[in-house]
Amino acid sequence: MSTVTLKSSREHRVTVPSLARRKLRGDKLTMLTAYDFTFAQIFDGAEIDLLLVGDSLGNVIQGQDTTLPVTLDDIVYHTRAVARGAQRALVIADMPFGSYQISPEDAVRNAIRCIKDGGAQAVKLEGGVHVAETIARIIAADIPVMGHVGLTPQSIHRMGGHRVQGRNEDGRQRVLADARAVEAAGAFALVIEGVPADLGREITQSVGIPTIGIGAGVDCDGQVLVMHDLLGLTNWSPSFAKQYANLGSLAAQAARSFAEEVGNAKFPDDEHSYR
Repeated sequence: MSTVTLKSSREHRVTVPSLARRKLRGDKLTMLTAYDFTFAQIFDGAEIDLLLVGDSLGNVIQGQDTTLPVTLDDIVYHTRAVARGAQRALVIADMPFGSYQISPEDAVRNAIRCIKDGGAQAVKLEGGVHVAETIARIIAADIPVMGHVGLTPQSIHRMGGHRVQGRNEDGRQRVLADARAVEAAGAFALVIEGVPADLGREITQSVGIPTIGIGAGVDCDGQVLVMHDLLGLTNWSPSFAKQYANLGSLAAQAARSFAEEVGNAKFPDDEHSYR
């Protein structure tokens, strides 16, 4: 299998300490979701810094309406495949709904499984003030934690859908409090999703850990996209997502060409047959 290889002066392996140094230097960070070995290897070769095995797999892999049905078994399975394909990037397992809400003890147990069975180097969980104790307990087990504040998809029912957070003053202060609580609990980085750009900038300037934006403006320390949005593999993408390729169209074209050649007995030809 061919891979993309780029020469650069970046670190041989991305680590939690190296991310902190990158923020101090003002270097931008890149993160993409990945769900299998092949794309993990491609993104790793392109020197993407962080690979997130997101619970977004419920939407883009399983065809679910929300991320809520995703199980810990699902995350561990896909993380194991991604970890095999990543030589440089930091692999982060997204803790799914129900895997950390019951108790800190349960959360630690499930986070350990993401590391031991999945091969992740860190975990991510959603929430702020109300999960700060859980974050601290997981970190006490020597597992790095990435936080996630603002629009949190696992809270879709409470939020009434995927709605931008922090537009009024009360909401703004709530998101800021969540970000500070996540940092105080010991998280090494923070995803900020679905907030006004000026709030994304304020959070980034007010915390000492790297921030990764998704619909949170250009001033975050890094950016993340769902790979299916990046590559044009979905019929719909959120307004903040940019499509960098249209692989969906290319795949459909390839499938039509294959069907046509089979139907006309043009495939396999002599070149593609054993003699």
